[in-house]
Amino acid sequence: MKKVAALLLTLAIALSFSFSVTEVEAAGPKIVKFANCKELNKVYPGGVAKSASVKNKGGKTKYKPFVSEALYNANAKSDRDKDFIACER
Repeated sequence: MKKVAALLLTLAIALSFSFSVTEVEAAGPKIVKFANCKELNKVYPGGVAKSASVKNKGGKTKYKPFVSEALYNANAKSDRDKDFIACER
């Protein structure tokens, strides 16, 4: 009886962990392909950077970009100066 209870407890813990990991993964940013920079800047005022280590090639910016490689890749066409920050302002 103790072995069955231990097995059920282990199974319940494993299932609860797998559901919590799925919920965390689903909470990430939604990957949207924007039509232009005006639309992207409504949601991300500073633009979207591929990584936190990239630097802006242009002039001084007003806002800090949101960092997301997947979101940048979906909107890479909007990175006119090819500095790995799309639609920076």
